[in-house]
Amino acid sequence: MIFVTGGAGFIGANFVLDWLAQGDEGVVNFDKLTYAGNVNNLAALQDDPRHVFVRGDIGDGEHVLALLREHQPRAIVHFAAESHVDRSIHGPAEFIATNINGTFALLEAARAYWSALDAAGKAAFRFLHVSTDEVYGTLGPDDAPFTETTAYAPNSPYSASKAASDHLVRSYHHTYGLPTLTTNCSNNYGPYQFPEKLIPLILANAQAGKPLPIYGDGRQVRDWLYVADHCAAARRVLDAGVPGETYNVGGWNEMTNLDVVHTLCDILDSLQPKADGGSYRSQIAYVQDRPGHDRRYAIDARKLERELGWRPAETFETGIRKTVQWYLDHPDWVADVQSGAYARWVETNYVHRGDVR
Repeated sequence: MIFVTGGAGFIGANFVLDWLAQGDEGVVNFDKLTYAGNVNNLAALQDDPRHVFVRGDIGDGEHVLALLREHQPRAIVHFAAESHVDRSIHGPAEFIATNINGTFALLEAARAYWSALDAAGKAAFRFLHVSTDEVYGTLGPDDAPFTETTAYAPNSPYSASKAASDHLVRSYHHTYGLPTLTTNCSNNYGPYQFPEKLIPLILANAQAGKPLPIYGDGRQVRDWLYVADHCAAARRVLDAGVPGETYNVGGWNEMTNLDVVHTLCDILDSLQPKADGGSYRSQIAYVQDRPGHDRRYAIDARKLERELGWRPAETFETGIRKTVQWYLDHPDWVADVQSGAYARWVETNYVHRGDVR
């Protein structure tokens, strides 16, 4: 059994689905079900006895510890986080509460649980903390990509809160011996991503005939990682990573935001042509850049390849086409998360702490 936080969110849900598709080891899926957490992402597991869903907050250390003692997981995989830079600019308090204070409470619960295990249990246990490349700050156009030894220089409340959580995780290994692992990943994309992020936002707006917003000049560079590749990397780090170590996870796909949007428009032109025969590129609209917008991120993932043998299976070209097709095939999922009906349903059906499945 493993314990996954944030397992109803974008990356977490993909990880849980992939984990259970790979084997029979069960998952306790612990998620607060904020706006970006969606149990519909896990519909395929509704009657699967290997999957136990519990609604809860990682900041509630007593609840977490009770679940750990009940289910006796061999590992914690920590995805739960507030993760949208724009939201952190307008409302940083939630990011401090979840990413810093929540991770602290989770670490304390994990330490109490781990300390009570026998020697074999202690040796086998792992705490995998999933973080971001944004903790490293921004790069110039000719700078070398981020490595695991790049100095932290976060530039948004979101990345600062994740940097703080990274430091807490590191300290719990150094001070208490808790067997932690940290991964810092680049921009993920794929199925089930909430439509506030660039790729699903562009796809939703394009089909609705709305403007396709591009910050500034659109020349900001990101490394793009298909979510299934990220899940495979997390599995590999959990299986073979060295406690106390950090591993960068990247897709080896540096692209400007504008090039990403152009690619999406071109795929849509092919798969779902506009009625007037025009291109979706005509909907592109440049908007005022967000404050403190980092210019370039790039991940050097050679350590993960060299030490653990992982490389992404997807190129951007193959992964993005799969992603577009998934969103075209699941319009109801997009409509539900945009309508507000889903949030009302959650409040009706998951009222009490500890409700499962």
